[in-house]
Amino acid sequence: MPKILAADIGGTNSRFAIFETDGNGRLDIAESLWLKTHEAESFDQLLGQLRDNGFPICPGEYDSAALAVAGAVWHGVLCRKPPNMPFSIDLRETDLGVERACLVNDFCAQAYACRTSAVDEAVVLQDGEHDDLGVIGVIGAGTGLGYSGLIRGETRWTALASEGGHMAFPFVGKEEAEYAEFNRRESGRCWPEGDTVVTGLGLQLVHRFLTGENLEPQEVAARLAPDCETTKWFARFYGRACRDWAIGLMAHGGMYIAGGVAARNPILVQSPEFLKEFHNTHVYGDFLRSVPVKLNANEESGLFGAAFYGMQLLG
Repeated sequence: MPKILAADIGGTNSRFAIFETDGNGRLDIAESLWLKTHEAESFDQLLGQLRDNGFPICPGEYDSAALAVAGAVWHGVLCRKPPNMPFSIDLRETDLGVERACLVNDFCAQAYACRTSAVDEAVVLQDGEHDDLGVIGVIGAGTGLGYSGLIRGETRWTALASEGGHMAFPFVGKEEAEYAEFNRRESGRCWPEGDTVVTGLGLQLVHRFLTGENLEPQEVAARLAPDCETTKWFARFYGRACRDWAIGLMAHGGMYIAGGVAARNPILVQSPEFLKEFHNTHVYGDFLRSVPVKLNANEESGLFGAAFYGMQLLG
């Protein structure tokens, strides 16, 4: 039975797993391990921590390797200076002991996960009208804001790489304009972007703007309630990001929301403000109401998506 080394290396956690596949598209985790990304100063050091924990990454242990990483990937081998990680990754400088090895953007992996059992228990936020041939949109807030899309081909699926979290974020009205300037100033960025609005940092900043309290994201999350302004504002911003991506892709195949922020705090996408803003358009209201929207709270879905890509490498 073919084995695949899969990884999901993010700004907070680095997840690794060995998957087995039966050749019919089924993927099962044989072994897995989570590490803290910032406890390693280099990719080689991260691999050393794997070995120290007895994880099987010796040559011959697997047939392909697909490593998802939170940053822009060049030619399937290089991720240089990712924005939320302490090291670069270059597979040309690392021998994983397997011929079929590839880097993939982390949200490409989240997109590929939509074709695996990782989304079997996804929570339906809007039923919509599913189109098997349509483009699938994926978006997710965590340390950063990730975007991808999944396109069906004749023999395989292709995920679109994106660093959309660094696009300027749109604001509406006087009050939001005041927040936009606050966000730009407090984040130190050139402009407010998805990575500072719909992320853990964004949750921290919008709460500080609304209340004056300077709390860590997890402290803000512990105080979330359906009627609090922080919940409403963040849900509105998340709904806006999802709406714009759904329209940008014409995601007839549905929208999946991934990432740790909503996985740990589903109230942020189950708030009425989320779908209210998702539907808020003067042109495409009927289309947006037809798009299935689901919350994928499986925090190992990036691993499953990487493994799916690794399975495609095997043909």
